Amino acid sequence: MARLALALLVLGLWCLPAQAALTLCNRTSYILYAATSAIQSPRSETEGWTRIAPGECQVVRKEQLTAETYLVHARTSLAHSGPPRAWGGAYPVCVKDASFNIRQAVTQPYCTDDDTFPLPFAALDNRGKASWTMNFDEQPAMSLTDAQLAGVKRLLTDNGYQIARIDGKPDKTTGAALADFRKRMHFAADAGNAELFTVLEREAKKRIAPAGYTVCNDTREPLLVALGQIDKGIAASQGWWTVEPGACAKTITTPLSSDAVYILAQRKSGGTLVSGPQRFCTTQAAFQIRGNGSCAARGFTDSGFAVTRTRGVAGYVAHIGPAGLNRSS
Repeated sequence: MARLALALLVLGLWCLPAQAALTLCNRTSYILYAATSAIQSPRSETEGWTRIAPGECQVVRKEQLTAETYLVHARTSLAHSGPPRAWGGAYPVCVKDASFNIRQAVTQPYCTDDDTFPLPFAALDNRGKASWTMNFDEQPAMSLTDAQLAGVKRLLTDNGYQIARIDGKPDKTTGAALADFRKRMHFAADAGNAELFTVLEREAKKRIAPAGYTVCNDTREPLLVALGQIDKGIAASQGWWTVEPGACAKTITTPLSSDAVYILAQRKSGGTLVSGPQRFCTTQAAFQIRGNGSCAARGFTDSGFAVTRTRGVAGYVAHIGPAGLNRSS
């Protein structure tokens, strides 16, 4: 049974279009989200995020590689336990958490678009060729086939299964765990690799709260999110983060140390979706405000925030649905 279950994994290695220009291949055990930037002075164009499952190759740029410079960055899925990993370099490039396409001047010294922030990209050495394939690797290096199986093992571990080693070698324990997962998720007999990785990632996200505070938008419209905290009796509030439909934003990047984080969410089109009795100061523009008293006297708006309990956890994920806070972990 284990041998048959694992054999399914090696049948679906992805084929690449003959005219692919820039292809990224994932030879790691992590689901990766990749972004690329093309620089042609005086402008740059950056786009992301392309999801690349373990053992998969994806075409990220279909045009021929004629720009002066290409840059690449990849980060691991929020579904994975442990600290996040990234593949990048020393070149800061503006990105967004959700899918994006940003065009700006090469010499622009900071990120100006809504909800953009810099990440370190690596230069791509395509040796002047119009088409190129780049691999993301981890140590020890693996083939695409081995990475595919290692990725299933890692995601099974993220879903609570006890897997001894994250590698590309079949074993009975992994086969039994995979069979159990497919049964629990009611997979069709002909369900393939794409569906397997999608469901493994989705279910792992429900279990894992990465260090810090993450807000996920489960609605169909963009949301504006603000947070409030009270540390040693001192209140502070900050906003706004734009969280696109179906996306998640990492609003606090360090491990949590407070008993509660307070959240306010508004529809970008207008109207409050998440609020509560705890009062903090806000403004219509981006803000960082210390203290939550005398908001009006200081030229701010007095707003109500909902509480999310974070005592004893280093990470928390708040999910916002059409009816408000619908689930959290």
